[in-house]
Amino acid sequence: MKKLLIALALTSPVLHAEEAPNLEQMWQIIQQQQAEIAALKAEIAENKKSVEQQNDISNQQADAIDTIVERVESSSDSKQSKYKFGGYGELHYNNTDKGNNIDLHRFVLFNGYQFNDKTSFYSEFEVEHALSGDGKPGEVEIEQAFIEHRISDTSKFVAGVTLLPVGILNETHEPDTFYGVERNNVEKNIIPATWWSAGLGFSQEVNSQFGYDLFIGDGLNVPVDGSSAFLIRSGRQKVAEAKANDGAVTLRARYNPNNNLQINASYQYQQDITQGQLGVDASLFEINARYQQGPFTLKALFANWSLNDKVTDIFAGREKQKGYFIEPSYRFGNDNQFGLFTRYSYWDNNAGDDNSSDAVKQTDFGMNYWLTPTVVFKADYQNQSGASDDDGFNLGVGYSF
Repeated sequence: MKKLLIALALTSPVLHAEEAPNLEQMWQIIQQQQAEIAALKAEIAENKKSVEQQNDISNQQADAIDTIVERVESSSDSKQSKYKFGGYGELHYNNTDKGNNIDLHRFVLFNGYQFNDKTSFYSEFEVEHALSGDGKPGEVEIEQAFIEHRISDTSKFVAGVTLLPVGILNETHEPDTFYGVERNNVEKNIIPATWWSAGLGFSQEVNSQFGYDLFIGDGLNVPVDGSSAFLIRSGRQKVAEAKANDGAVTLRARYNPNNNLQINASYQYQQDITQGQLGVDASLFEINARYQQGPFTLKALFANWSLNDKVTDIFAGREKQKGYFIEPSYRFGNDNQFGLFTRYSYWDNNAGDDNSSDAVKQTDFGMNYWLTPTVVFKADYQNQSGASDDDGFNLGVGYSF
């Protein structure tokens, strides 16, 4: 159109200055102008097509970017859903005959990852007594780091570092799951909780009432002299460059005849708990029961170690180490957030000597207050007699998530 106006402007003076064009000249002018108009229309159409193509490309690029973002976000959400994170901790105040102290006894973090519907990883990282290192009271420990693979809905196997299937507390010891500020001394000194090992395990639910667990792993390595000679608790290796000359086999049977009663029995055997030094074989038998009726719960446990008679030549009486406890408790209040308990405990690490004076008896009573189902405040009083006389009270706060 712009070219048409210019042409008219240029030809107009000529027409005025010269004679008026004839019909043939007029026809030529019109043909020329139509050709120019057609060229302009073609140019405009080409420009429009180019713009539309650019828009299509931009839209395609935007769609591609959106698709990539959606895939990344979907992948991120999927991976995040496979990660598992948790932990627990407990702060204690002890005021007993042995002294007064406040202690961040445990700070624990759980990490896990689900590879697929059948295979998962679990780990537990723990700091005890807040500080570790030379001259410090605490330790840094890896209590669990294992792979679990479900073979079926009723069976699975584990490989790695895991807690042994013995006792009540050894596998489940978050502070909101038990009464008392401190863990009971029978499981601590006899079983000994907390106790973990590296190896292979298999579990199966035979039916709704019966199941069993089998674990084969590194065993104990007890001292053979001094005051701690053949003490089971002193033989835990904690999978820290653990000697593996002789391993241990642990078997647990689980029986739940009804919803109110649970009975577990464990047996462990190790051919040499000195890892080649003296050839002392040992076996543990442990049985525990839990009965619950409404707000009332009753727990009981008995554990007994039998060591080779070679032990008597070095430390008479230590060939037998045993203990038991019984603990009734009652919960009340809105949502059962209050709980009262008492516990009677007996343990002896020199039980092979009939005249031993090393047995300890302890009576505890106290209260738990659950601020939430997994946040708990605790208070208890302990009274000891026998080889130890450590009386006093304890306060604590614990949590798990």
